[in-house]
Amino acid sequence: MKSLLIITVLLGLVSNAAAERLKDIASVAGVRDNQLFGYGLVIGLNGTGDDTDFTNQSFISMLNQFGITLPDGANTDSDNVAAVSLTATLPPFAKPGQAIDVTISSLGNASSLRGGTLLLSALKGADGQVYAIAQGNLVVGGLGVNGNDGSRQSIAIPTVGRIPNGATVEKAVANSFNRGDTLTFNLNRPDFTTSKQVAEKINSLLGPGVAQSLDATSIRVTAPRDPSQRVTFLSVLENLEVQLGQERAKIIVNSRTGTIIIGQNVTVSPAAVTHGSLTVTIMANPEIGQPDLPNGQPALAPRQEVQTDEDSGHMFVFNPGASLNDIVRAVNQVGAAPGDVMAILEGLKQAGALNADVVVI
Repeated sequence: MKSLLIITVLLGLVSNAAAERLKDIASVAGVRDNQLFGYGLVIGLNGTGDDTDFTNQSFISMLNQFGITLPDGANTDSDNVAAVSLTATLPPFAKPGQAIDVTISSLGNASSLRGGTLLLSALKGADGQVYAIAQGNLVVGGLGVNGNDGSRQSIAIPTVGRIPNGATVEKAVANSFNRGDTLTFNLNRPDFTTSKQVAEKINSLLGPGVAQSLDATSIRVTAPRDPSQRVTFLSVLENLEVQLGQERAKIIVNSRTGTIIIGQNVTVSPAAVTHGSLTVTIMANPEIGQPDLPNGQPALAPRQEVQTDEDSGHMFVFNPGASLNDIVRAVNQVGAAPGDVMAILEGLKQAGALNADVVVI
């Protein structure tokens, strides 16, 4: 039988054991990357370019810019040229003259961009303005080989390349960092408890009322207006260590590999699930424990008993107090396939007996 990989992730325990820096769990509103896009031509290809109409038209337009006029009907097909799209990320506070990386992807039917050179091309933002200019030799990790009989062999993707530091920033993007009397931190993972913890941590350092938790994501902080003081102010705040709230009970199932990740606090209510010929019974049997001396009273100590039988019946019995981890471990003892556990999870969720969200990826 197939083996089942079970991973139990105690997110809450990790969060309680070690605090996280504010810079690792939140970002400042208005301080963000901006996506750039452009169109260009890659030349110098060794017969691996494309022969599309828009590539020929772009090639003719480029020649016209240099004062070269081709006669009507002239053959402009060239296997050494390829039309490409350009993409880049403009980081926050990038200034004119700084360099950023560019990714180049073929738009036509070019078989490889290896050995090509990108001609001067503009990179525009969503507003249509030019923010960077790109040019340079491509670095292509993929490899493509064509045979005379029409066969083709490719390693990775030879029609996508990069130019490290291949674009020069021409225009800075304005942001709201130096505007107003407040700054807003946005949590990467919305959580009311974490939002409250961040506000309390800042107020304990700077005084009551400096930080206000607006919702599960945003914390508004009163900040100085002077830019240099604001930088120092943020440098202090982003290094504060904050205790994170425990994550919601969640189960992540990878349907391709059969991996199941179980978060903390995942439990099941009393339920019975029928699935195939496998029977799993989990019982919480309390037993008398030793009292605490000298004046202690005997206490009930929980003891879980797990029994599995693959052929005797068709029923899973889940008693109160059993965690999902116990159930999965019991099913795994008899070598159940990943689909068995996934079917159980879906049934429990539909019946309202599972307190966790099941996410299938």
